[in-house]
Order: sequence, then C-alpha cells, then structure tokens
Amino acid sequence: MFDNLTDRLSVTFKKLRGQGRLTEVNIKDALREVRMALLEADVALPVVKAFVEKVREQSVGQEVLASLTPGQELIRIVRDELTALMGEYNNELDLQVTPPAIILVAGLQGSGKTTTIGKLAHWLIENKKKKVMVASCDVYRPAAIDQLQTLATEVNAQFFPSTPDQKPVDIANNAVDHARKQFADVLLIDTAGRLHIDEDMMDEIKQLHAAIDPIETLFVVDSMTGQDAANTAKAFNDALPLTGVVLTKTDGDARGGAALSVRFITGKPIKFLGIGEKTTALEPFYPDRLASRIIGLGDVLTLIEEAERKVDKKQAEKLAKKIKKGQKFDLEDFREQLIQMRNMGGIASLMDKMPGMNEVPVDVKSKVNDKEFIRFEAIINSMTPHERRFPAVLKGSRKRRIANGSGTQIQDINRLLKQFGQMQRVMKQMTKKGGMGNLMRSMKGKLPPGLF
Repeated sequence: MFDNLTDRLSVTFKKLRGQGRLTEVNIKDALREVRMALLEADVALPVVKAFVEKVREQSVGQEVLASLTPGQELIRIVRDELTALMGEYNNELDLQVTPPAIILVAGLQGSGKTTTIGKLAHWLIENKKKKVMVASCDVYRPAAIDQLQTLATEVNAQFFPSTPDQKPVDIANNAVDHARKQFADVLLIDTAGRLHIDEDMMDEIKQLHAAIDPIETLFVVDSMTGQDAANTAKAFNDALPLTGVVLTKTDGDARGGAALSVRFITGKPIKFLGIGEKTTALEPFYPDRLASRIIGLGDVLTLIEEAERKVDKKQAEKLAKKIKKGQKFDLEDFREQLIQMRNMGGIASLMDKMPGMNEVPVDVKSKVNDKEFIRFEAIINSMTPHERRFPAVLKGSRKRRIANGSGTQIQDINRLLKQFGQMQRVMKQMTKKGGMGNLMRSMKGKLPPGLF
C-alpha cells in the first residue's frame, strides 16, 4: 500500500536537498508535488486541500535544525501531519464491559465483512486471549452462514448457528443469550450487505443495533475503492453510531487514498487493516507507523512485533548456536529462513516495513517476490539431506533431477545457489570479530545481503 505515493514523495524530498532553509519559493513547488501525489493516490479533494495547507503553514519559515536539511525537515512535517490526519494513535477495541462484549460488523457486499470477522476472531483469541463466539445475521447471501461457520472452525471460535428463514433481530438476540450462557468474552455479529447503500439495509442494521446495543460497531470497507470508501463510510456513520473502521484489501492497493480519507471525512478511527487473505492477515492500525511507511522510513516497530509473534524462537536459537560454533550455514538452514520469512507475511510485507526501501529501484524490487522464494523452497525440498548439507556436490545430473522433481529449470537452481552463497557470506561475517556489529557496518548504506 502507498507504493506510488511513497515514490512521488521521495522524489519531492530529494529536490530540496542542498538548500539551507525552507522558504515560500522552494516550498511552493514541493507542495505542488505533494498535492499531485495525494490526488494520484485517490485521496479525497477536501482532505488534500486541508493537508497541504497545514503542511504549508508548518513549513514556511522553519529554521532547519543543525543536523537536518530542508528535505529532512519537510519529511518530519509531512510525517507529523499524516499522523494527525489518520488519528494520532492506535484506537483499541473497547472490551471493558460485562461479558460478552458485543461487536456489530457492517459493510457493503464484497467488502470482506465475513472474512474480517474470522480474522478479528483469530486476533482476539491469539493476542487478547479471549473466548470468542461468532454469529451470522446475513440471511440473504447464499452460503454466508456456512462461510462464517467454516471460518469459526478454522480459528477455534465458537459458532452460533442460524438459518436463512430466521429474522436477523431474532438471531442476534438469541446469540447474545447463548454467548452469556457459554461465558463468551466477545460476540462478533455479522450483518447482511448489499451491492450499494439502500434504505432497507440501513433500517435492518438500525434495528439490529437497537436490539443488542453493541459496545463496538465496526464498518468494513474495501480500501481499493479509494475515496469512495470514505464516502460510503460517512453514509453508514450518518445512519449508525460507528465506533471504528476496518480497511480491507490494503495489500492490493498501491494508492492508499482510503486510509488517508476515512478519518477526516467520518471522524471515526481506523482500527484494523486487512493485509491479505489468510485469517492471520489482520493488523491493528497505527497512524504514526503508517505515516513512517508512507514517507519511506519503514515500520521497524511492527516488524519487531511480528518477529516476536511469528518467528520460531527455538529454530532461531538453534541456528545461532550452530553459527557460533563455526559450523557452516547450509541449504536446510536457508530453507528454514524462507519458512520464517513466509510466516511473517512474505518478502513483500517485510520490504514494505524496512527503512530505505523507497530508495531501491523499481526494477530491482520487482525481481524480489514471494513466488521466487516459494520456488526456492520447492527446489530445496527436492534435494536429498546430503545435498542440503553439502551444496558443493550439486552438479549437472543432480541439478537435472532436482529441476524435474521441483517443476523448475536449472537456471532457477543456479539462482538459488547464488543467493545461498550470498547468505553464507553474511553468516560467515557474523562469526568474525565484532559479530553482528561488524555485519551491520558492512551493510551500511546497502540492502540486506541475501535478498538479491
């Protein structure tokens, strides 16, 4: 998300390098570029106007700090204003009620509402250690109830059964009673969607809301609809007392206009981002972290948190001990690193959060993708244990056998071995005097070795 906006802003910031002060003259052109970048990102026009004016007020006449250039000063101002625009801080779910905490989920058809409930249930179970129940009041869409039941089973949430011949309000009331009897901490209620906003849908959701009085009313919206997402959220907010918004499909939106428009237009906080199709692909929304990503500074905090949650610590300790003893980093170790990377969302997700990735040429970034690493994993899986431990034995006949077994080409194997060789050199560097510090110095100003 925000790839195009990040690229445009990076070019704008570079143009200010070498100048000693931000003035009306040099800021005018920069703000014109910022305005165009935001419009191209499909940010709503009122939002663009308000944002640019605030940045202009903050920028003109600012004395550059001793260690900063005008470009860096503008980066700071843009980052701070982006953070303010998106809500300053993370708004957590309000669960401080007598159980069950009822969360009503609304949205248009196709926005990813039901899938989001599955993701939210998983997030509450894994991160908040809550006992979660889900129920579907969508009696119109074929298989909607079955879909939610499947998701509930997948994430280990309780499922309250309902049928298409029941009334949505009756389903919701019965689900609340059942959740109390089962001592559920949280009850997530799915509602019916429509292809567009209509009076009947709004009336039904209003009735549901009045009947169960939820502590949270979340609106799920497809981020790829751009500023229309913010306008749709406003229409729902006018009809319902929304407490927050969930933006879905952010992994497929290179523009990101919805994230910058929703808070300004609705006044409601974005609480979560849907970042993929899996039930684990949901992350809390942190305006300050996303603002850093937009301007190319990455999101190290989220990266660290993901590593804490998803990296196999035993496997990591095993590899560290192996390297410390001076043993060689082999293809089996390399395969384990690929699996760990996939567990953290894949290379694209990692690169999105790494500082400085906006400086990497587009043609270079395009060569690094998750399909390539999945191919590498398949190649290693087709090797014998001996070949994984001693890659030097991989010659012509062995490569042909492995290529046939993994459905790849010999050039794919050669590319794997080249990247493996780079990773081996990184690990060897770590064993020298200075360890990780020496490695970091060798990487100064460069991309992480082993990625290309």
